[in-house]
Amino acid sequence: MHRTGLLFVFLSSIVLGSAVDWPQLLGPDRNGTYSGKDLNLDWPNNGPKRLWSNPVGKGWSSPVVSGEQVIIFHRDGGEEIIQCLKTTDGREIWKASYPAEYVDGYGFEDGPRATPAIHGNKVYSHGANGDVRCNELSTGRLLWNLAAKKKFNAPNGFFGFGSSPIVTDGKVLLNIGGTPDASIIALNTATGKLVWKAFSDEASYSSPSVARIAGTKQAIFFTRMNVVSVSPSDGKILWKDRLAPNIHTSVAAAAPLIAGNRVFATASYGAGAVLFEAGKSSAKKIWSNDDSLSSQYTTGVIKDGHIYGFHGRVDTGPRPQLRCIELDTGKVKWSNSRVDCGAIILARNKLIVLTQSGQLVTLDAKPESPGRIHPIQILGDKIRSHPALANGLLFARDTRQLICIDLRK
Repeated sequence: MHRTGLLFVFLSSIVLGSAVDWPQLLGPDRNGTYSGKDLNLDWPNNGPKRLWSNPVGKGWSSPVVSGEQVIIFHRDGGEEIIQCLKTTDGREIWKASYPAEYVDGYGFEDGPRATPAIHGNKVYSHGANGDVRCNELSTGRLLWNLAAKKKFNAPNGFFGFGSSPIVTDGKVLLNIGGTPDASIIALNTATGKLVWKAFSDEASYSSPSVARIAGTKQAIFFTRMNVVSVSPSDGKILWKDRLAPNIHTSVAAAAPLIAGNRVFATASYGAGAVLFEAGKSSAKKIWSNDDSLSSQYTTGVIKDGHIYGFHGRVDTGPRPQLRCIELDTGKVKWSNSRVDCGAIILARNKLIVLTQSGQLVTLDAKPESPGRIHPIQILGDKIRSHPALANGLLFARDTRQLICIDLRK
């Protein structure tokens, strides 16, 4: 693509502004909440309008959006591919690839699990084999890369590396699960050099959240067996508490949710859920149990003092239930088994769910009742990727295609 065109695309993303972008996993504030223009969720029987589709390869990495660029991270044959497309028509702007070395020991997907993060004119990605890379957003040019698995002596875990990066204060934060004392790392955004490393625990598939809590900026990680608060500036552990599954063959994948000074974390496999009241250097446990909302892999959303999320496992036992629970008490307000497990976006007073079976569902985000349920088939099945919702456009993928759905009024 001509350099003038690339510059135009990049400047367009700045003009549009980040308020309507979806630059990282779970959106701008990593809470699954859409705050852009009003949406049209009153669809005809055949569903909302599909603007375009584009072939993609393997993986569960989610799309991310900045301005008129959507980034998708996937695997095709022996390569992991970071691909930049135009949001309006799906046209390729650039593509960067490198050899894919990960082999899944359980025979599942061998594509990337972690979702890239866009920050400024850079895209940060974390491959299934632990490779961390920084590409220029406007051109795709590789700025730096780090073989983090080797450098930090980090094991593959059960399904490779899957913690999505988060960027704050000139650092890329990751749960890499390295040793010694390199469970959590911070890399310089400009160079990829290690700034600090902290804690000792295996990596999970949960991605960190960053917020100002009790007047102090904190990065909240859910590692394999602990909820950990870290100071992003220097890696100091501010507080931690154990939250561990009852069995070894398990994962923690839902991201921590932050509401003011409250921190919520959940996992399945007997770990359950916990709510903390966090301070600057300590946290008080408000409640914990395995009955309210034990999520195997999906992250819930918070609205008006209630959490909406999926309770239960998809691979065993009864079908997971979509639930509404009180944040402060864990009390279950309603449960619904009609909606298949999936990824949730909060948009005003509505929940938009992309189910693992490829259905798009809308419900009411109300503690009284989910209201009318209207499922529409938009993709194939076996979906673990979270959709992106930016400027009224929904970007969703399975392991064959990325699609763009028009939800604009």
